[in-house]
Amino acid sequence: MRKPIFIFYLSLLMACKAWAADVRPQSLLDVYQQARASDPVWAAARNAHAAAQEKLVQGKALLLPTVTLSASVAHNQTDISSRPGNISQFSYNGFDKYESYGYRVDINQPLFRKQNGIQYEQSKTLVSQADIQLAQAQQELMVRVAQAYFDVLLAQDRIDLIVAQKAAITQQLEQAKANFEIGTATITDVHEAQARFDLTVAQEIAASNDLEVKKRAIQSLTGQRPERLATVRSDIPVTLPEPREMEKWVEIAEKNNYALKMKQAQLIYATQEVERAHAGHLPTLDLVGSYSDTRANGGVAQEIRGYNDITQSGMLGLKLEIPLYQGGAITSKEREALVNKQKALDEVEAARREADLQVRQSFLNVSSAVAQVKAYEQALASSQSQLDSTQLGYEVGVRTSVDVLNAQQQFYSAKRDLLQARYNWLLSLIKLKAAAGILTENDLIDANRMLEDS
Repeated sequence: MRKPIFIFYLSLLMACKAWAADVRPQSLLDVYQQARASDPVWAAARNAHAAAQEKLVQGKALLLPTVTLSASVAHNQTDISSRPGNISQFSYNGFDKYESYGYRVDINQPLFRKQNGIQYEQSKTLVSQADIQLAQAQQELMVRVAQAYFDVLLAQDRIDLIVAQKAAITQQLEQAKANFEIGTATITDVHEAQARFDLTVAQEIAASNDLEVKKRAIQSLTGQRPERLATVRSDIPVTLPEPREMEKWVEIAEKNNYALKMKQAQLIYATQEVERAHAGHLPTLDLVGSYSDTRANGGVAQEIRGYNDITQSGMLGLKLEIPLYQGGAITSKEREALVNKQKALDEVEAARREADLQVRQSFLNVSSAVAQVKAYEQALASSQSQLDSTQLGYEVGVRTSVDVLNAQQQFYSAKRDLLQARYNWLLSLIKLKAAAGILTENDLIDANRMLEDS
């Protein structure tokens, strides 16, 4: 029963591969472009950047004049009872009803407000921080795409290797059964081959589940489930990045690391906040002006004088305010700002040390990946030679089927480790440049050139 089932699944797999071969595989750049268009994290970063640009307009508005227009209309009703002091004076008793309406225009132009000028500079700093955050978000998107992409490739390769290993074990199982029937092998050989086959089937199920999970990770970035991805070529030049000295990369990171840049921008803002708090002690001078027009329609004034009340007035002048005492609030804000500045200084130093650590770890990961690729290439060649010699020894009767199965296991393990080492090298190189703050789309283009069918 096992052989027909295996043949059925093998045929189904070959049919799926034949269908997939007609579809152009997605490259690393394809997935990245889809992620740029669909990833909600990247979209949120772009919207945050667009919102931060308004801080500059709001800061500049503090230096410009403000003009307000107010208007009013009212119905007035008054109960009047008057007694004239002499007979010649007019007397009036009763209700006075009339409507009044008017408008007023006020203008205020700051001439000297130290706080406003500093706040305008702070708005520039906030926009600079937003630019840094957007660039950092783009780097993080590239790293997330690369991580998800190579995770899928590794999961695909594991399935391919398991299928190939299962086919080899199946052949060995059939041969062990045949040899047992003619008496040239023991039942132990059959059981060993059967156990290896069952274990491989279980590994294939787990690998298929892992591949589906990894594809869903790409779907969370692009909104689309990938069908087929371009794989890494076997002839990629695995070398150390330029520059080849770790300290050079540390110097680059101290100038370009985005997390460090952000903390440095926050330090600038904290310094400006100290200046703004101190400016609370300074006087302010504004150019102020107003114009008002108020009219009353009807009422006693019209009955007595025969016309409506019309009041028009204008004013233009200077307004000087000197803060004398505000309960110690200004001095308290100064102390608070100074402490926050020291906090920002500490965070800059912490970010610098963290950037140094990240770039050193990334450089060592790249160096380790280079050495591993070379070692696994040699291990794969040795495993291939061992497998060939073991199969030949089995045919002439000096090796057992267990020896062949072990050699096959070692060969496919070496092949899997080599593929993983190549992916680790590519991903470590991308992460190194991200830690140094110099990762760009051109780096993804370079990585994409190392893919087949790209």
